[in-house]
Amino acid sequence: MDKDNRDDFTFAKLSDLKLPVTFRISQLEGTRKPHSFTEVLEKPDLRFHGVQQSPEFSDLYVTCQLVADNKPLTIPFRTSFKSFKKDYTWNEWITLPIRYCDLPLNSQITFTVWDIAGPRSAIPVGGTTFRLFGKKWTLRRGKHRLILWPDREADGSNETTTPSKIGTRDEMGRLEKLVKKYERGDMPKLDWLDALAFRKMEEIHAAETEKSENLFLYIDLPRFDFPVIFSESDTSSLPSTSTAVVPTAVPVPPAQSTFAADTHLWAIVDPDIARENPVEDKHRRIIRSHRSSPYDRELKPNAKIRDELTDILNYAPSLPFTSEEKDLIWKFRFYLTRDKRGLTKFLKSVTWRDPAEVKQAVEELLPQWIEIDIDDALELLGPDTVDSRVRAFAVKQLRRADDDELYLYLLQLVQALKFESTASDQRSTRSTSSAISHDDSGLADFLIDRAVRNPILGNRFHWYLMVEVALDDRLVRKMYAKVAFKFMSKILETPDGAERRDLMRRQGELIDTLAKRARELRTSKDPRPKKIEKLRTFLADPKNGLASMPLPPLPLPLNARIEVTGIIAEKSSVFKSNMFPMLLYFQCADGSEYPVIFKDGDDMRQDQLVIQLFILMDRLLRKENLDLKVSPYDVLATGPSQGMAQYIPSKTIAGIVSEHGTLLNYLRAHHPDEGSVGTYGVEPGVIDTFVRSCAGYCVMTYILGVGDRHLDNLLLAPDGHFFHVDFGYILGRDPKPLAPPVKVCKEMVDALGGPQSVHYARFQQFCFTAFTILRKSANLLLNLVTLMVDAQIPHIKHRDVHEQLLGKFMLDLPEEQAIEHFGKLLNDTSPFTAVLDRMHDWAQYWRS
Repeated sequence: MDKDNRDDFTFAKLSDLKLPVTFRISQLEGTRKPHSFTEVLEKPDLRFHGVQQSPEFSDLYVTCQLVADNKPLTIPFRTSFKSFKKDYTWNEWITLPIRYCDLPLNSQITFTVWDIAGPRSAIPVGGTTFRLFGKKWTLRRGKHRLILWPDREADGSNETTTPSKIGTRDEMGRLEKLVKKYERGDMPKLDWLDALAFRKMEEIHAAETEKSENLFLYIDLPRFDFPVIFSESDTSSLPSTSTAVVPTAVPVPPAQSTFAADTHLWAIVDPDIARENPVEDKHRRIIRSHRSSPYDRELKPNAKIRDELTDILNYAPSLPFTSEEKDLIWKFRFYLTRDKRGLTKFLKSVTWRDPAEVKQAVEELLPQWIEIDIDDALELLGPDTVDSRVRAFAVKQLRRADDDELYLYLLQLVQALKFESTASDQRSTRSTSSAISHDDSGLADFLIDRAVRNPILGNRFHWYLMVEVALDDRLVRKMYAKVAFKFMSKILETPDGAERRDLMRRQGELIDTLAKRARELRTSKDPRPKKIEKLRTFLADPKNGLASMPLPPLPLPLNARIEVTGIIAEKSSVFKSNMFPMLLYFQCADGSEYPVIFKDGDDMRQDQLVIQLFILMDRLLRKENLDLKVSPYDVLATGPSQGMAQYIPSKTIAGIVSEHGTLLNYLRAHHPDEGSVGTYGVEPGVIDTFVRSCAGYCVMTYILGVGDRHLDNLLLAPDGHFFHVDFGYILGRDPKPLAPPVKVCKEMVDALGGPQSVHYARFQQFCFTAFTILRKSANLLLNLVTLMVDAQIPHIKHRDVHEQLLGKFMLDLPEEQAIEHFGKLLNDTSPFTAVLDRMHDWAQYWRS
């Protein structure tokens, strides 16, 4: 083609489109006629139908589902209830839990319009099946008119009986095709002529609708700037458990490297690239012949192969295997049963569509495998493991964990129940001849059993379930409600069951009361002093039962080990941030006080996850005898947009600098030691705590990619404990440009005595040691974060969290090089940081 015309051919590849599939259900056009009197006499039930009860506009709703290859890819979605007055218009956007880049070429969306057919029953008005890709493999976009096939549900099969388009084209269909060309810019625009044409089209549309007997459903698809051509993602990124055999990439010889650099060449889409290659499949079956099993049992690798196997076992959980690596693991599968790291890798090498392989892997090898570590058990409970026998094996390994360790992983284990439900619910859609088992693995029963036995664990389990029950996803909500009901039933079977259930009920009432008050304070226009006065009046009012709670003492939802008897009204306050969170001082049964921050209007599930991972990392460091004085505060999300956090008496770095000038002056004011020269007049223990806690949080925030760091969310307690708060940005997201990956502010360095001081050298050494220790537990942290991908946490949802975390650990580098690179990041600062901190200070000043 002509060089000058190359820019005319512009398109986007589907594999680059990482957004979730979205569309809008717009309206229903056409006339619905009620059943005749004769039909109603013959079938009396027809009189309850919506079209008979209200012939003008009955309560219709639409269900839709994404399907491909005669199988559903998502659960059915439905429009929300709407009372129609003039026409059937929904204008409701639907977002499916699947990305465009993951769509198969034969993807279809089924739409069925339903009407009321009586109490708790519905009848289809009509159905239609819409193909997402056109004849030229382009993703459809813009407005579409779909014909409804009357009195039947949409058929989602490949050869559908309810296509959205039919061969005959009416006048309205012809005009709508012209409108699409006009919207794409393929037709010239003349304002005066366009106005006349569209007015005439409205008249034709009204006349056509009046005389047509068909019903049409209108939908809107996103209008992308360029045509989107179907293309599959890079084959190396496909999951290793896929049923399709993915051919390995052939390296390009150096002589052809010039072609790769030519920007005017582009790849041709091969629709068979991800399908099973019969030659490779035959090769696999020969290599893995089950007749060689007796020989394989005694097979041991030589030194070279043993090194290769060790390298494979050290792969990160997300790293895919080549077919050669899978065959090598399968060959030495019996030898690997003695290696606890080998199970997860072996299961990735199994061809799950081959019944003989599945049977040998699950029924013969799995029972004789040595006990595996908890981090590998967590990986087996992830979304990629569908065989319930493998999941049951992982649950069996979890039984070895004590309650304290289980408490650390409880948040992720509750999320793993979603994958249990998915595996069970898809049984009906899978082939009955499949060798994969979809029975219950017993994870829910295991968690319930442990939660019933331990009230502290049970309290946290209860609140994790309550958050999931409050989410919008109907299917997920129903599944968690069943688990919560079973949990409560088991509690009632214990001797103190009625009392425990009553305490949980009181906790719920307390949270509801506080949430309502927090919402009122947040939305009111009163100045902050007035808000504080109103809060204290409300808490002190005996009618509200908060100043003095009834006996027995109530376990605090945030920490069930703390039993409270009331809230101290005169000490409570309201913070000056955007959401105006409440500061509440709880009176404890032992006479002490426990301050808590309660927020409404803020999703605290992300903060809850970050703090949980901080606690876990602190435990991993302590196991290696490294105490970095990290004392993470407790956080509990009590709903999708509310929660509570422990308040640690402390001051922000910004507040300390404003009041005391430097951090050392602040520490000196609380813990002076005039005889100490090496610690700048501060008690040595306080400086040691400051050095250690700075190092701990420096490494932990780097690993989790915590962003939006400024002097108002870096805090320092009088005893030298330094810590971070407010984790709205994680995994590399940061509203600040050029923010450094390792967060060390100038004020911290000055308090350590400057970059050349002994304390700064100790700080760096602590950082290197902590990074090295946590790097060894990278798989555990990776698996925990991966289990949260479907938790609907904004900064984790639809993101490749594995890649974010793997980049931080630098597992592809030797330990010495990784530490060297981390050291460079530690000493790197952004020139914009100080300026942005000053801008934030001004914003806080005007807000107060």
